[in-house]
Amino acid sequence: MTRARTTLLALAAGFVATIVTTDPVRASEPLIADVDHHLVAVTAGFTGTELLVFGSVQGAGEVVIVVHGPKEEIAVRRKDRVAGIWINQESVSFEGVPAFYHVATTAFGPIDLPGSALRRHQIGVDNLRFRTAEAEDGPGSVLFAQALVRNKINIGHYSAQFGRVERRGGRLFRSAILIPANVPVGTYTIETLLVQNGQVVGAQTTPLFVNKEGFGAQVFRMAHLHALLYGIAAILIAAVAGFVANWVFRKL
Repeated sequence: MTRARTTLLALAAGFVATIVTTDPVRASEPLIADVDHHLVAVTAGFTGTELLVFGSVQGAGEVVIVVHGPKEEIAVRRKDRVAGIWINQESVSFEGVPAFYHVATTAFGPIDLPGSALRRHQIGVDNLRFRTAEAEDGPGSVLFAQALVRNKINIGHYSAQFGRVERRGGRLFRSAILIPANVPVGTYTIETLLVQNGQVVGAQTTPLFVNKEGFGAQVFRMAHLHALLYGIAAILIAAVAGFVANWVFRKL
């Protein structure tokens, strides 16, 4: 670990106004960012966690943090009432949908970037990039995409409003990001940007891994890697449990 990164870790909670580094290359970078831990372990008692993204910048400007991933394919269906019964009618499948999405910024208003840059960095739910199959692409797919975003917001996987990035001493910044308990496992991306005069002058991408750990993870891996054995074991366990329950009730 370099002395520059060690200094950042020590100052992340205290916001000391100056950072001392002996690395001239790191010191000349307009943006340096990191996260307090790169692995989130999802266990049986996992109730969510909070990540701390922190770093330093050179000069003025707004800091923007975009967290997204992993990609997934989702089918959105619309229900209609037919003969008094609600049934699924039209559906649209979307590919490359981020399972989790969050944006935080130091800006109190709109971010000073052109629309092309907002779409490129996927800043704001209206600028998320996911695609439909060619046969399903059309004006109606926009309504399904909006419904998909609303559902993601309702379950807590997307943030409708920007979070806050705190900036102190002119150079240091930090932001707390909540990872909910129902977050999907996989590889996430934390993209930190420095915006000055309507353009991105500094960017850094940091990976985040969300993995299942413990006994639940072993059962999960067995179910996916050895589906046949998992099915046989589940049937045997259910049969033994039923036999034992029947024997106990007969004795009572």
